[in-house]
This record gives sequence, structure tokens and C-alpha cells, in this order.
Amino acid sequence: MSGCEAPEFLLRCVLPFETAPAEVRLLRKAVVGQLGRWGLPAAADEAALLVTELATNVLKHVGEGVSATLILEWRGERLRVEVHDKSRTIPALRSAECDEECGRGLHLISACSLEWGAVLTAAGKAVWCEIPLSAGKSCRRVERAAEALEGYRAGCRGRHGKMAEAGMEESAIELIADLLHWSAARGQAPDDLLDLAQMYYEAEVDAA
Repeated sequence: MSGCEAPEFLLRCVLPFETAPAEVRLLRKAVVGQLGRWGLPAAADEAALLVTELATNVLKHVGEGVSATLILEWRGERLRVEVHDKSRTIPALRSAECDEECGRGLHLISACSLEWGAVLTAAGKAVWCEIPLSAGKSCRRVERAAEALEGYRAGCRGRHGKMAEAGMEESAIELIADLLHWSAARGQAPDDLLDLAQMYYEAEVDAA
């Protein structure tokens, strides 16, 4: 036997697409189908969510009808998702500015991925992320939380303008404070609500 190391296990799928809402939905279905064929159905929900966010960001910030490419790579215990487009503008994760301009996309990608990044290519750029193939409910909880915060911030715009400019972290604090007021109004101790939430969180982290 030679001293060479065995090559890393790798499967690769390349899916060209055009940026349009209908195409993004088809792309999501294609990802679920591909992972099913690879025998990775447990990773399908998280991968489809990330692909949707990456493709939607191209639609929003590069333009509708432009050509792009999705690449899926099964690398051992990780799944790598890349979206290539022809823009050379590298996205950056910033707090309040990104909340307003980029929506939840980069925040979800960052929260649900082990790693993510963006690089320039010969034709433009690629935004990539990697998830563990054991990914589960934690990412879906992040998605639900982001949706709840978006709805909460929208409702707060009519109450006081400051909340409209707040970042996601400030909005989360305001939402938690409102939930504590709601708990107290129902005769429940706010500390008990926090303790239960912490218990659920720790149990899921330990099980992951």
C-alpha cells in the first residue's frame, strides 16, 4: 500500500438556473430531489432553505432573469452549497443595514451554516455555505424566529418609528420583553417562562 492519502469522498451536482421567483421554487424542489437520490433526506429541509435564500439574494441584488448556477457538493460529513452569479459585488453581513437591505438572507445563512463566505471568480462571484449532514430542528427554529421578528418589526412601525430602524438583535429584545409582559398579564411569573425556554433550548443543543 502506498503512502498516499485516500481522496476525500465527494459527490457533485451542478444546476444552472435563471433568477425568477418561479425558478427559485423549482430549484428548491430540485435540491430536495437530488438529496433524496443521494440518500440524504434529513438534510433536505436545511439545504432547500439555504438554496432559497442564496438564490433569492441573487434575484434581489443582481437582477431578475440573469443566469446563475447552483452547485451542491457532498463532502464527507458536510454538504456544501454554492451559488455563482456574474456580479462582482461581495455581500457583507452587517447588523441594521443588512436587516433593511438584505432581509433575513445572510443572517439565516450565517445562523444555519457551520461556515459561509463569498469569493470572486473569473465570471463574477460565488457565495457558499456548509451544513453538517446531521442538521436538524435548530435551523428550522432559526427560520421561524426570523419570520416572527420580521412580522413583529412590521407591526411596530406603526407604534413608534425607532423600532423600524432597529436591528434584529434589538427587535428580539423588544419581542422578549413583550412576551414577558404577556406572561405577567396572564398571571404567570415571567421568570418561569424564561426558565422553560432555556430548558428547551439546552435540551435541544445537548441532543444535537
